[in-house]
Amino acid sequence: MELRDRLAIVLDVDDLVLAQRLGRQLKPWFGVAKVGHELYAAAGPEAVTAMVDEGYAVMLDLKLYDIPTTVRKAARVLGGLGASFLTMHAHGGPVMLRAGVDGLRDGAEAAGLPAPVALAVTILTSDAGAPAHILGRRVMTAVEGGCGGVVCAASDVQEAKELAPRMMAVVPGIRPATSDRHDQARAATPQQALASGADLLVVGRAVTAAPDPARAAADLVDSLGAATTS
Repeated sequence: MELRDRLAIVLDVDDLVLAQRLGRQLKPWFGVAKVGHELYAAAGPEAVTAMVDEGYAVMLDLKLYDIPTTVRKAARVLGGLGASFLTMHAHGGPVMLRAGVDGLRDGAEAAGLPAPVALAVTILTSDAGAPAHILGRRVMTAVEGGCGGVVCAASDVQEAKELAPRMMAVVPGIRPATSDRHDQARAATPQQALASGADLLVVGRAVTAAPDPARAAADLVDSLGAATTS
């Protein structure tokens, strides 16, 4: 897998034209585009299809959390959009997660597409006070629910992989050492995240809010390339 396929750029903006402009500017360094609540609220399903058309794999980060029937129905619709990943809250339990996985499969099949990978969100990287036992419980919930991956902090990847070695580990809160941590209480440098065993690194404001996003992206990727070859 190429390094850019392990990097997701966060398109947390409320304007699809701006998201597309950022996407085109940063595509040399990022293979995945994260569409979250803000962009999806502004542009709806078109946010997914537009970024797929730009050549990105899309991580649709809506963190579904509701009764199983509602999650299944929503996931069925979302499964037909062409996203590669969809997030759901592990706190919803294995039955809810399984309903989402089934909905994704059905929606993708109806659209003639591969089913997106269901990612179970374990503990938000802004939450510094979660009890230690929560991570393991939520990783096992993701396994029982049939998810293909978990979203967790870099500091949680080792434990998550020990519990579920085949699970994909997606790590948000990525910040170069010199960057502002913003509201990410459990941030990590990209080097720390890769060293922890992360499969996909989610990078946001450290690049998109930089004075020169393309330069920030190039510097980040260069630093990772040096780390992986040293």
